Amino acid sequence: MLKKIAATTALASVVLLSGCATGYSPVGVGLITDVKGPITATELNGSKTGTACAKTIVGIINSGDASIQAAKADGGIKNLATADYHTKGFYPFFGTTCVNVTGN
Repeated sequence: MLKKIAATTALASVVLLSGCATGYSPVGVGLITDVKGPITATELNGSKTGTACAKTIVGIINSGDASIQAAKADGGIKNLATADYHTKGFYPFFGTTCVNVTGN
């Protein structure tokens, strides 16, 4: 009986936690993730910076606005020069993805 309960609990844990909290990454999301990468770039040089983030907790609680528009608004940017992302977390438990932009 105890073995059945342990097996059922283990299986339920795997099902509930697999793929729950994920983030954007060119190399995949590992248990511990801290990855930066490009989204877009133009020929402009930017003197201003802006950031916008979204967070997840076990894929159940998700909040934030990690859009380029939100990052532009944060930095008071009208003309976008670059947009990059930074994903970090301890998946599948929690994580954050931020969009960092430069421009004028």
